[in-house]
Amino acid sequence: MTRTPDIRRGILATVTATILLSLFPPNVVATVEKQTLFRFKNRLNDPHDVLRSWKPSDSPCNFHGVTCNPLSGEVTGISLENANLSGSISPAISSLSKLSTLSLPFNLISGGIPPEILNCTNLRVLNLTTNRLSGAIPDFSPLKNLEVLDVSVNFLTGEFQSWVGNLTRLVSLGLGNNNYEQGEIPKSLGTLKKLTWLYLARSNLTGTIPDSIFDLTSLDTFDIARNSISGEFPVSITRLANLTKIELYENRLTGEIPPQIKNLTRLRELDVSMNQLSGALPRELRALEELRVFHCHQNNFTGDFPSGFGEMRFLSSLSIYRNNFSGNFPANTGRFSPLDTVDISENMFTGPFPRFLCQNNKLLFLLALENDFSGEIPGTYAGCKSLLRLRINQNRFTGHVPEGFWSLPLAKMIDLSDNRLTGEISPQIGLSTELSQLILQNNRFSGKIPAEIGKLTNIERIYLSNNSFSGEIPTEIGGLKQLSSLHLENNSLTGSIPVGLTNCVRLVDLNLAENSLTGEIPNGLSQIGSLNSLDLSGNDLTGEIPASLVKLKLSFIDLSENQLSGRIPPDLLAVGGTMAFSRNEKLCVDDHDVKESEKHVLSLCNDDQRVHKNRSIDGTLLFLSLAIALVVLVTGLFSLRYRLVKIREENKDISKADAKWKIASFHQMELDAEEICRLEEDHVIGAGSAGKVYRVDLKKGGGTVAVKWLRRGGGEEESNETEVSVSEMEILGKIRHRNVLKLYACLVGRGSSYLVFEFMENGNLYQALRRSIKGGLPELDWHKRYCLVSNGLKLAYSFKATEKSDVYSFGVVLLELATGFRPVEDEFGEGKDIVDYVFFKIQQDGRNLRNVLDKQVLSTYVEESMIKVLKMGLLCTTKLPSLRPSMRDVVRKLEDADPCVSNSLDRTGKITV
Repeated sequence: MTRTPDIRRGILATVTATILLSLFPPNVVATVEKQTLFRFKNRLNDPHDVLRSWKPSDSPCNFHGVTCNPLSGEVTGISLENANLSGSISPAISSLSKLSTLSLPFNLISGGIPPEILNCTNLRVLNLTTNRLSGAIPDFSPLKNLEVLDVSVNFLTGEFQSWVGNLTRLVSLGLGNNNYEQGEIPKSLGTLKKLTWLYLARSNLTGTIPDSIFDLTSLDTFDIARNSISGEFPVSITRLANLTKIELYENRLTGEIPPQIKNLTRLRELDVSMNQLSGALPRELRALEELRVFHCHQNNFTGDFPSGFGEMRFLSSLSIYRNNFSGNFPANTGRFSPLDTVDISENMFTGPFPRFLCQNNKLLFLLALENDFSGEIPGTYAGCKSLLRLRINQNRFTGHVPEGFWSLPLAKMIDLSDNRLTGEISPQIGLSTELSQLILQNNRFSGKIPAEIGKLTNIERIYLSNNSFSGEIPTEIGGLKQLSSLHLENNSLTGSIPVGLTNCVRLVDLNLAENSLTGEIPNGLSQIGSLNSLDLSGNDLTGEIPASLVKLKLSFIDLSENQLSGRIPPDLLAVGGTMAFSRNEKLCVDDHDVKESEKHVLSLCNDDQRVHKNRSIDGTLLFLSLAIALVVLVTGLFSLRYRLVKIREENKDISKADAKWKIASFHQMELDAEEICRLEEDHVIGAGSAGKVYRVDLKKGGGTVAVKWLRRGGGEEESNETEVSVSEMEILGKIRHRNVLKLYACLVGRGSSYLVFEFMENGNLYQALRRSIKGGLPELDWHKRYCLVSNGLKLAYSFKATEKSDVYSFGVVLLELATGFRPVEDEFGEGKDIVDYVFFKIQQDGRNLRNVLDKQVLSTYVEESMIKVLKMGLLCTTKLPSLRPSMRDVVRKLEDADPCVSNSLDRTGKITV
C-alpha cells in the first residue's frame, strides 16, 4: 500500500511526458535548442577551441559542457568552467526554458548580464564568477528556484542589491569583488534561512552588520572582508554555531574579540586583520580546537599572546604581525600542529625564540622580524628543510647560527640582518641552491666568505655589509649570472677585485667600500652593461681609473679614499662630482672639467698646473698674442655683420621678436629651430597638463624626434622662468642611460618652450600598460611592472640625489604603474592630475587603498606589493619637497615591495612567494 502513491506519480509523469512529446516532438525541440546554442556560441571567442564538439550534425546532448534531460532530451545545463572564453553572453539563452544550470566561471566574458536570463525561471545554479562582466545586475527576483547565485569577481556596478532577500531558496550567494556604489548590507539577507555561503567581500559596503545576519543559523562561511564596515566586533556572531570560516579583514571594526568566541567550536578560519581592534586576545580562543587559520595582523592588540595556541592540533597559518603583543611568545606553539606559515613580525616579543615552529617539518614561511627576541637561534631549526622564506632580522640574536640552518634547499630568502650573530658562514650555504636573497648585514660575522657561495646560481642579492669578514672575495662569485646587487662594504676584505665579476652580466649595484682591497680596478667592469651604481671607496686601490668605465650608464660612482692616479675621465666626474674622487693624492682633473669653487678638492693635471705656475708670461708675447686676437676679432665682427645683413634681407617677413631663440643642446645633433616649432596637429602622439607631444620627422639630418610644446604666457617674469627652465633641463640633459628618454635640446622663445626628446617607436607608458596579449590579458602584469621599477627606473636616478633630482616625477611614474591611469585623465576633473586624484580618493577612504589600484593586474597575490608602490608614489609626490624621501630611501623601500617575496596573503591564509 505504501508504494501506491509512488506508482501513481510515476504513471502521471509518464503520461505527462508522452503528451509533451506528442505536442513538441524531440526533433523540433532539439532543433530550436540547437539554434539557441549556436547563437550562444557565436557571441563567444574560443581561442582554445573547447567548443569544437558543437557541430550542427550532432545532438546538443553531445556538446561539450551541455547536459540534457535523459527523458525529454531538453537542455538543462551549460557548464564551461575555466575555458578561456571571452566575448559576451547571448540573450538567446532565454529560449532554453528548461535550463537549470548556467555555469561559466573563470573565463574572460565581458559585457552585461542579459536581462532576458530572467525568463529562465527553472534556473537553480547561476555561476558567472571571475569574468569581466560590467553594468548593473538585473533584479533576479523572478528566479525563485535559484539555489546558487555567484556573480562575484567582476566589474559590476550600480547599487548593492536589496532584492536578494526574495530568493529564499538560496544556499550560496556570492556578490563580492565588484564595483558597486557605496551602500550597506541589506537587512533583507536575514530572510535567507537556508544560506550556508555568503561572500560580500570588496563590495563598497559601509555601516554596521545588521542583526538580521545573525539569524542565518545555517551559515558556514561569512565573508565581508575589504569593505568599510564599522562598529564593534559583533558579539552576536557567536550565535552562528555552524560557522567554519569568518573573514572580516580590512574593515573598520573596533573593540575586542569577546570571550564568547569559544562557542564557535567548528571554526577553522578566523581573519580579523587590518581593522582597529584592540585589547588582549581572549584566552577562550584555546577552545577552538578545529582552528586552522588565525590572522589578526595590523590591529592594536596588546598584552601576551595566548598560551593556548601551543596546544592546538590543526593550526597551519598564524599571522599576527604589526600589533603590540609583548612578553614571551608561547613556547609550545607548533609542537602539535602542522604550521606552514608563521608571521609574528613587528611586535614586542622578548625572551628566547620559540623552538617548535618547525616541529612537523611543514613550515614554509617564518617571519619574526622587528621584535626583541634574544639568545641563540634554537638548534631545532637545523633540520627545517621545508622553509621557503626566512626573515628573523632586527632582533637581538647572538651566538652562532646552527650549521644546518645554512643549508635550506628550497629557501628563496634568508634574512638574518641587524642582529648580533657571530661565527662564519658555513660552506653548507652552497646547498641552498634556490636562494635569491642572502641578507646578513649589520651583524658580527667573521672569517672568509666561503667559495661555495658561487653555487647559488639563482642568487640576485647578496648583502654582507657591516660585519668582520676577512680574506679575499671568492672568485666563484663571478659565476653568479643572476646577481644584481652585491654589498660587501665595511668589512676587512683583502686582495684584489676578482676579474670574474665581469661575468655577472646582470649586476646593477656593486658596493665594496671600506675594506682593504688592493690592486687595480678591473678594466672588464665596463663589460657589465647593467651596472648602475659603483662604490669602491675606502680601499687601497692603485693605478688609473679605466677609461672604459665611461661606457657604463652609471648614476652613482664613488672611488674616494684610495691610492688611484692619473686623469679622472670627465664623464665620470660629471656623474660622481669631485667628492667621489677625493682623497686620492695622485688623481688629477683638467682645469676646464671642474668648477672654480671645487678646485681645492682635486689636483689639477700637470699641463694645467704649468699654466697656473707661469702666469707671468713675457710681456711682448702677451702683447703680440692680444694683437693677433684683436685682428681676428675685428675681422670676425665685420664678417658676422655682413652675414647678419644678408640674413635680414632674406627673412624680412620674420619679425624682430620672432627671431629671438634661446637653445640649449645636450647631444651632438643638428637641429633647425624653425623645423622643430612647425608642429602639425595630425602628428600629436600624446598630451598632458603641461602641453602636447608631437612626432617630428627631421628633414635636416634625418631621423625622428618627439617634441613637447610647453605654451607659456609672456610678461615680465618670462626671462626668469626661462632661466629656471633651461637650468632644470641641463640636469635632465646630462643623464645618459638606456632606460631614460634622451633629452636632445630645449628651445625657448616666442612665448613657448619646446623640449626635443628621443622618439620611442613603442609608445608611452600608458600605452604599454594597456597593451594586451592573446586572451585579453595585460601584456605587463604586476610582476613585469615591478621589474620596470626595480631594474629600470631606479637605473635612472643617483643615490646621491640633489635637490633638483626629480623625485616628484619618479613618484608620478610609480602612481601610473600602480593605478594604470595616465598622468592626466578627464575623470580627474578640471585642472587635476593623477596625484590630486589619488590623494582625493584616499582622503575619501584612507583604509581602502585597493580601490585605486589597476584592476587589470590586481590580485590577492600582488596586492600588498602594489599598495607599497602606491604609498611610495604618494610619498614622492608630497606637496612639500622637504617631506619627500631621498632616492636612496625610495630604492631601498621599493626592494621590500618585490611581489616575489612580499608578505601578501591570499584568501586561504597562505603567504605567497
